[in-house]
Amino acid sequence: MRRLILYQLPFFSGKLMSRGIFPDMSIMPLLLALIFRSGYSQAVISQPVRIMFYNVENFFDISDDSLTDDNSFLPKGLMRWNSKRYNKKTNSLYKTIIAAGEWEPPAVIAFCEIENRKVLEDLIYGTYLSKFNYSIIHEESPDRRGIDVCLIYRKKIASVICYKYWIPAEIKRKDFNSRSVLYAELLIGSDTINLIVNHWPSRRGGVLAGENSRLQIASMVREKVDSIIERHPLGVRIIILGDFNSDPDDQAIKLLISSADSCKSMINLSERLDDDRLGTYRYMGTWEMIDQVIVSKKLLTCKKGLYTEPNLFRIFKPDFLLKKDPKYPGFSPFSTYNGYKYQGGFSDHLPVLLDLKVR
Repeated sequence: MRRLILYQLPFFSGKLMSRGIFPDMSIMPLLLALIFRSGYSQAVISQPVRIMFYNVENFFDISDDSLTDDNSFLPKGLMRWNSKRYNKKTNSLYKTIIAAGEWEPPAVIAFCEIENRKVLEDLIYGTYLSKFNYSIIHEESPDRRGIDVCLIYRKKIASVICYKYWIPAEIKRKDFNSRSVLYAELLIGSDTINLIVNHWPSRRGGVLAGENSRLQIASMVREKVDSIIERHPLGVRIIILGDFNSDPDDQAIKLLISSADSCKSMINLSERLDDDRLGTYRYMGTWEMIDQVIVSKKLLTCKKGLYTEPNLFRIFKPDFLLKKDPKYPGFSPFSTYNGYKYQGGFSDHLPVLLDLKVR
């Protein structure tokens, strides 16, 4: 887990210790509190903090990665993925992000189907997003195609206390070929947000395809959430989000949110939209709510600091992200590809947004 390196701080320096001057460990809690207040916390939060999740549909660069199966997304590959299409995709994603933030882009954006760090750097440094000082959390996942989960955050608003990537303990890393789960502990204002980003195995081949893997990952995340809650008996702010390749009433999601201890149960903010037959992904003319946001009770009930409400979660679906479905009545997400046919759209998923307010 990536954490603050204490020996880099002045009072832990080798020069002081070489002179026989050692820090008084009894004041460590006070020192750490001062560090996080001065070095990590941001300006007082007065406006809503927007968090976004977006499955960006195969955001590959055009270079071959010999360690992954990215051959389809090369200039001579099956999808004829070239620099012109890549640049168009990059610009389309940045425009979506700007629109989602209403000209003040989201503080934190979690992605899935990102090939590597380079495409993130092209997105946040090579477009208008460069004005907003985003930073990156990314690691390569064991996925065969090389697509990863990651996030970017605006350093003016959020800072990273630590982060880690998880895979189920019962599966050896060499045998795990899906996306690892990203856990990031963020400081926003004076509050800590525990963010867990998911992209569970696909249902391609039928609803039951990948079900065992999804259940394993759901069980792992549930155990991690229990551990986080147990360390914070007064309550903790947790946000679990991502493309779960499961509907809100699927067994894996129920396993993730439920607990024998009602204090540990999570709230699925997406369930309400699913009940209204809304969704983020459309399959054979039917909307599916597979991109979801799940929160701890603390985020809904806290009396001070950052909080949210069910109506502060929504699907972002402006007209430009939709296209008339050529086969079924209504509209579908305006995707980059329709099967193997390039159509130059944005993604086959719609993004979701969650606003955090402050009391």
